[in-house]
Amino acid sequence: MRPFPIAGIQMHVRFGQDNIPMMRHKLDVLMLRFPSVEMVVFSELAAFGPSMAHAQSLPGPAEQQFCEMARQYGVWLIPGSLFEMAGDVVYNTASVINPRGEVVGRHRKMFPFLPHETGVTGGKDFLVWDIEGVGRFGVSICYDMWFPETTRTLAAMGAEVILHPTMTDTIDRDVELAISRASAAMNQCFFFDVNGVGGGGIGRSVVVRPTGTVVHTAGDSEEMFPIDVDLNVVRRCRASGMFGLGQPLKSFRDRSVDFALYRPDGPGQAYLNSLGPLVKPGRHPAAAPLPPKLL
Repeated sequence: MRPFPIAGIQMHVRFGQDNIPMMRHKLDVLMLRFPSVEMVVFSELAAFGPSMAHAQSLPGPAEQQFCEMARQYGVWLIPGSLFEMAGDVVYNTASVINPRGEVVGRHRKMFPFLPHETGVTGGKDFLVWDIEGVGRFGVSICYDMWFPETTRTLAAMGAEVILHPTMTDTIDRDVELAISRASAAMNQCFFFDVNGVGGGGIGRSVVVRPTGTVVHTAGDSEEMFPIDVDLNVVRRCRASGMFGLGQPLKSFRDRSVDFALYRPDGPGQAYLNSLGPLVKPGRHPAAAPLPPKLL
């Protein structure tokens, strides 16, 4: 199998504004500088930032522009995600577009960042697809990776590269970098985590090999990072183990334990139910009240 060049674009995202012209400009520059690139990944909600004012149905006008970009340069394009309006329900959805400008699939974020990403419904379906002569790819979005079942399911479906647009502007970015490394190592896959900057995050995108080794960590400003991905590394790790050691996917396949936790009446439900409702923390009762205009 040949190496496959993938580029992440860590771009400044403006909140609530149309960032698509800048995405097109970034793609123009990337392909001028690095014409060998065959796949491009932007950050979560890059198109309009985390504003539901621009939510639109899919297919829709924004996705059509992305299809035109992919077709123009003959690349696979994952343009981050945008808020999808499906009837009276809103999803956070990433489209996967092939070099002919065709949408081959859409992933709806399974775990909205609740209680902060309010008004967004979680998706239920996993997305993997094959690129002939290269391998199998999967996609997840931001908070999805905090639930290892999502990444493990994609790996069990054969995903060798997991593309992960994210929008992290909070102090837990260090934790996410650790999760990215763990996700790659535990599932013996490449993990391509692309964050934004400005209104779209604090940067520090990361690419990790199946060994858990970091290939590249971006800074906190705009950056393009094309990287050749060799899926033979994935296959060797899965066949003979990371560094010739652990083979976690095979062990998971051959497990003797039935994870009763996932049953509605499983042993962990009583404790989980005792944790209380999923709500945004408020002020302590002893603290001064918020001024009326903020209530």
